[in-house]
Amino acid sequence: MFRWLHPQQGSRLYQPLHCRRKQGHNIMRQPGMANEIVQSTGNQEVVVMKLDLSSLKSVRDFADDINNTVTKLDVLVHNAGTAHMFGSKTTEDGLEMTMATNHFGPFLLTHLLIGLLKRSAPSRIVIVGSELYRLAYLNLNNLNPVDGFPAYLYYVSKYANIVFAQELARRLEGSGVTVNCLHPGMIDSGIWRNVPFPLNLPLKILIKGFFKSPAEGAQTTIYLSVSEDVEGISGKYFIDCKEYFLSHGAKDPATAKKLWELSETFVGLKLNDPHI
Repeated sequence: MFRWLHPQQGSRLYQPLHCRRKQGHNIMRQPGMANEIVQSTGNQEVVVMKLDLSSLKSVRDFADDINNTVTKLDVLVHNAGTAHMFGSKTTEDGLEMTMATNHFGPFLLTHLLIGLLKRSAPSRIVIVGSELYRLAYLNLNNLNPVDGFPAYLYYVSKYANIVFAQELARRLEGSGVTVNCLHPGMIDSGIWRNVPFPLNLPLKILIKGFFKSPAEGAQTTIYLSVSEDVEGISGKYFIDCKEYFLSHGAKDPATAKKLWELSETFVGLKLNDPHI
């Protein structure tokens, strides 16, 4: 059981307007979600901003915009993600699309916003992983598998999210910035739209019968973002608003350190960029 939580009224919410790339063009999602948030909470302070996490340039542009216009950032939530069933895709930066969107983009964005988060302390970083990581192996000898199987790479990216969260929490210890990750459950969300026919037919039955609604699936994310219950708690993994155990591999410091160093290289972290 878990409590029904809503974003706090009176706080300002920055909602990235995510876009995906198709044949060299940006395909923008409609910003209807922002209107839904305003209507359901009564909070008019919802700001929509463009962000393509698969593009390192877009991540840098977004971070520059935030750093130049925002004076306080209480919570950074890494929730966006993508999954593809077939057909490997490579980004303009030479990165595998799933890994770029789900891991490398959030990794870079965290670095670029860390100064603002530290100045805003106490602040929080919440990273949405998945229990599906237990089906994957994090191959540090091939962290950018451009010829990999996209459906499986979603699991790998979630493994990377969780390992990243553990190392980030260690590096930010004592800074006033806490880091926690979570499994939101299996959710009836747009991420399943890429499952092709006829594989999508039995999946639709499962989704409607057993998956959580988006509102239900958001509860643990919101809990870690605003609840006083987890104030000062960092480096933990949660399911249904309760702490849960991680595999030994996901908690291995050596693996986390290596993932961090490789990720710095893949995102092109510069000497004058913020380092954690």
